[in-house]
Amino acid sequence: MMKKSSAARRRRRTAVASGLAATAAVLAALLTPAAAGAAPLHAVAAHAKHGPVNVAYVEVNDNALANVGRYTLTDGAPAFDVAVIFAANIDYDGTEAQLYFNQQVQQTLDEAKTQIRPLQKKGIKVTLSILGNHQGAGIANFPSAQAAAGFAAQAAAAVHKYHLDGIDLDDEYADYGTNGTAQPNDQSAGWLISALRDDMPNKIVSLYDIGPAGDSLAAATPSVGAKLSYAWNPWYSSYEAPVVPGLPRSRMSPAAVDLQSTPQPLAASFAAETVADGYGVFMTYDLEAGDESAYVSSITEQLYGQASVYK
Repeated sequence: MMKKSSAARRRRRTAVASGLAATAAVLAALLTPAAAGAAPLHAVAAHAKHGPVNVAYVEVNDNALANVGRYTLTDGAPAFDVAVIFAANIDYDGTEAQLYFNQQVQQTLDEAKTQIRPLQKKGIKVTLSILGNHQGAGIANFPSAQAAAGFAAQAAAAVHKYHLDGIDLDDEYADYGTNGTAQPNDQSAGWLISALRDDMPNKIVSLYDIGPAGDSLAAATPSVGAKLSYAWNPWYSSYEAPVVPGLPRSRMSPAAVDLQSTPQPLAASFAAETVADGYGVFMTYDLEAGDESAYVSSITEQLYGQASVYK
């Protein structure tokens, strides 16, 4: 089955508020330079980079993942630290959940030499997002820990086969109950995260904090949330930290920025708030082809005190 269009996804996820443009203008006037004491990030290539982890989702149905690597800070370090392939799917074969790649995702993986390896050589981590496909199977309705572990094994196998850096979990478009599937339960997401961490102890496991999975993790024990690498706010053009017990601020993004619809001054103000509030991650969605360095610079100037260059 086909996923909804990019525009439909953006409409659903964008937090619409009255007077958004006016709010953005006010916030823009309040921007402050990035704090010097921001938490250090891992060394990227030959450049030491300090500040929040900058995440870029790429709709590979329409855009090349390699475009993430074209953005660098003025000192040469990558502007982005994690590139997320959006997206693989959870399909249902009548018995259990199956990992599925559409044509464009499969092509991105097959063309790793030009789409993925150049990013990794720059120090950019590449992860694979997984979300539902309107067939009833999703992150939140595995009926047992064993079933969740079976799907985690498929995801981990893909990470190892294509030499990726981890998995991103997105509980959307599952249409729970379709094809006689179960409704969500409170343990499913935790089972899946635990199994992924067991299979990939040194890889990224991130959460797009939405849907029944996000709701269940908000009430889970801290030992479950601690197994996540990162979690981020899913509602574009808003600033609100995920609620995941066990996950510190250094691994959360309260900012949710759609690069095609969030006003640039608002995105920049979110970046300034991220640093001021001590959060360690900044999430952006839908990096498209072409030079968007002016927009990206408005973010990186606040996160790292440097503009971005498009090469």
